[in-house]
Amino acid sequence: KGLGIEFSEVREYVPGDDVRTIDRNVSARMQNPFVKVFHEERELSVVFLVDQSASTRFGSKDRSRAEVQAELVATLAFSAIANGDKVGCCLVTDRVEKWVPPGKGRSHVLRVVREVLFGRPAGRKTSLAEGLELIARIQKRRSIVFVVSDFLDQGYETALAVAARRHDLIPLVLIDPAERELPNVGLVEVEDLETGVRRLVDTSDRATREAHAARFHQRLEVELPDSMRRAGVQPVLLPMDGDYIQPLHRYFQRRIRRRAEGR
Repeated sequence: KGLGIEFSEVREYVPGDDVRTIDRNVSARMQNPFVKVFHEERELSVVFLVDQSASTRFGSKDRSRAEVQAELVATLAFSAIANGDKVGCCLVTDRVEKWVPPGKGRSHVLRVVREVLFGRPAGRKTSLAEGLELIARIQKRRSIVFVVSDFLDQGYETALAVAARRHDLIPLVLIDPAERELPNVGLVEVEDLETGVRRLVDTSDRATREAHAARFHQRLEVELPDSMRRAGVQPVLLPMDGDYIQPLHRYFQRRIRRRAEGR
């Protein structure tokens, strides 16, 4: 008859766990023993897939994208546990850097926030697909998955669509004002943080600034919405130089109205 209880997720092995519940596939992938968790609980799980590539270290104001991401995760995570939900996270660069299975309580949320804020990723580049595929495979119960990234990555569309069919997936796109419009500050050296390539840019040149703005508009207003639409999800655009709480509030209000209307 087996254990007679429904399998829901996996977590790291701790001494005393039944070795029969070890998930060999996940353990091999993560290079640490993970066990299958069986229970009948009905709490909602909230998972944060957080981009920790080198580009998140950038910030044109007084905070980097990584710092804003940690603040955003903390805000949503504490709201989730206040509702009695579980919270977990998956940190990703061009590989899965860290997987923290969903858990309850303030101490667990603080662990999640610490991982997001103080994690030292080994990779520099981005592959959101790695994290999306892991979550789709590990999280057996339908969960809310916040994907926190600048979405400069390419090749994540298929994994995004698969994860969105299994989970309630919400992309949170953090936007720095310097990405929208280059400041006119003359000749500057810029570095691609993910590749390390450096080049000189004349920001005083109007054509250069207009080309930068056009590329940003194409990505944010055309390419990103098209990718999200094909996956069946709606991105939430959050400004790093302003109040991101209001856009989040408006998004959740729209979700409530759509569900009330049966859409």
